[in-house]
Amino acid sequence: MQPDAASAPATPVVEVNNLVKRFRREDGALVHAIDDVTITVDPGDFVVLLGPSGCGKTTLLRAIAGLETPDSGEVRISDRTVYSSAQGVEVPPERRDISMIFQSYALWPHMTAFKNVAYPLQSRRGRKVGKDEIARRVRQALELVGVGELEGQYPGQMSGGQQQRIALARALVNNDDLVLFDEPLSNVDAKVREQLRFELVSMQRELGFSALFVTHDQVEAMELAHKIAVLDRGKVVQYGTPQEIYRRPATRYVAGFIGAMNESPGQVVGVDGDAVTVQTEHGRVTGRAHETRHAVGDRVAALWRPEHGALHPEEPTAPNRWPGAVKAGLFVGSHTEYVVTLAGGDVRLWSPRPDLVAVDASAWVSVDVDDVLVLPDGTPQPQDAPADELAAAS
Repeated sequence: MQPDAASAPATPVVEVNNLVKRFRREDGALVHAIDDVTITVDPGDFVVLLGPSGCGKTTLLRAIAGLETPDSGEVRISDRTVYSSAQGVEVPPERRDISMIFQSYALWPHMTAFKNVAYPLQSRRGRKVGKDEIARRVRQALELVGVGELEGQYPGQMSGGQQQRIALARALVNNDDLVLFDEPLSNVDAKVREQLRFELVSMQRELGFSALFVTHDQVEAMELAHKIAVLDRGKVVQYGTPQEIYRRPATRYVAGFIGAMNESPGQVVGVDGDAVTVQTEHGRVTGRAHETRHAVGDRVAALWRPEHGALHPEEPTAPNRWPGAVKAGLFVGSHTEYVVTLAGGDVRLWSPRPDLVAVDASAWVSVDVDDVLVLPDGTPQPQDAPADELAAAS
């Protein structure tokens, strides 16, 4: 029995299968910019490609757009093969029916905002659009992004935030199902960037286009995405919702890159179901191993977020508790970030109270067992700001 149309799964807007792209450096070393990547973007999804500089996220975006030629694999857009090494298919960028916003915005400096936005409608082959229809759609796009009054202005007469809105209007005017974004908010100040993120989410929800968005900003990724693909040296190391990636990172790399994290490497000394006890330099830490089985003697890392820790002037009764001394307390508005020196080094935790324990005073740190994640040991990754830097700043 064939499923009816209502129950049939929607066709993905983007399908990337086993994509590979290699570059050879000047020293002769071969670098896998895209290393056997498989990823799917469903209709209406906002997918963020997240990772540090050099992880391959922009190369992957450009390969989907047709601006980079992969070495092997396949790319399909709206159920049409646009690249296949096996079939010898490579559709040029202008025929992939996508829009793209670049980090530099790529606005024509000699064209007004109106003409910049109209350009895709006038230049795309095979689709003749009348002048009245072009004018209607351009003004609609400009109004949608909140810059209708700038249609006669040139890019040099606009702020960075205004140029960003013009670039977004130009991407939206085609009514394409897929829009690609290559770090488009990195050139505007923090306040404008925050506002543009909110507007971008609202427009994407309203218009229903699918989006692939490249950024190295974890906060930006969490705010925008339905799903996040975390990349490391050309590989997608985790793909899931922001909540999944933040609460249950698959590796120490992901845990360290997505938000602040306290890490305590050590050796497993006890296992009881998914509860794992680890001997660390801080002392014994008990946490949960949700996806991985561990045995006594394994090298692992116990990880917990600063917002899950608690600071006490007296010894608490919690299973995970360690004595220390407050090294620094930094008030950041919504909370105070404490840096506490324990036996094995510094940890940080966040508290809504700015006067919980004085700097240089003795204190205890605790964290619930359910808030500690135990993962296989690996090379620690740099976090947003080491605890010793925070202490120096105070």
